[in-house]
Amino acid sequence: MRRALALATVALLTALPVLLARHQLSILTEFLIFGLFAMSLDLLMGYTGLVSFGHAAWFGLGAYGSALLLLHWAVPIPVALAGGALLAAAAAWPIGYLCIRSSGIYFGMLTLAFAQLLYTVAFKWRDLTGGSDGLTGVPKTALWPGGPETAGPHTYYFLVLVVFLAAFAACRGLVASPFGRALQAIRENERKFATLGQDPRKLKVIVFVVAAFVGGLAGALFAPFRGFASPEVMFWLLSGQALMMVIIGGLGTLVGPALGAVVFLLLQEVLSSYTEHWML
Repeated sequence: MRRALALATVALLTALPVLLARHQLSILTEFLIFGLFAMSLDLLMGYTGLVSFGHAAWFGLGAYGSALLLLHWAVPIPVALAGGALLAAAAAWPIGYLCIRSSGIYFGMLTLAFAQLLYTVAFKWRDLTGGSDGLTGVPKTALWPGGPETAGPHTYYFLVLVVFLAAFAACRGLVASPFGRALQAIRENERKFATLGQDPRKLKVIVFVVAAFVGGLAGALFAPFRGFASPEVMFWLLSGQALMMVIIGGLGTLVGPALGAVVFLLLQEVLSSYTEHWML
């Protein structure tokens, strides 16, 4: 039953572009990107019990990494996506090592502090990041040299869909593995888990980096989709939105946070039609 539902969902997502107008397809693409971002945070919150208030940092680093590669080297878009995700993961390793030494609200506040530090660097380092203006004109390049272009809305949608499904399958496999069960044991009782001779800190650093990689991948998709990367994509407000997406959809499900992202973005779209200052 579950497999049939999954196949039906994939078939629907594959067929929808034929039925949707350009603007609607753009919204659907955004749903997938932020669904992936929310899913990455669920690895921390839902499966490990780590509440991060600075998850937008990885989204922003992924966006900047992808944008810089596409703007300055015009690499194939899969290379840009991998580069953005790896940049986020590389930055997350030392930060995660420091943050996991704390727990609860202290862990959350540390992630927020580091995220705001990275935001400030992006805001001030004008020569590299464009400062407050960000990097604009980020192109959608080919899948490989001389290969199919991704500039069209339909082509880019299918690229995002493939990345989303691959990331979902990988995350699903991860949480169902012995490693994933160990994370859930840490969430339930870290002290008891440690008495079994395991090192919970090591596992928490690993999942912190994995979550950053997936979040960075979402950011790397976002930059060419919107054509820009700016400090705003790593501001604390986006971290708060990701938390809301996960809470709305339900922790520890992967699918739930992705659906929570859809609900949140739909509400945002509806509210923004009433007033341009709805977020205030």
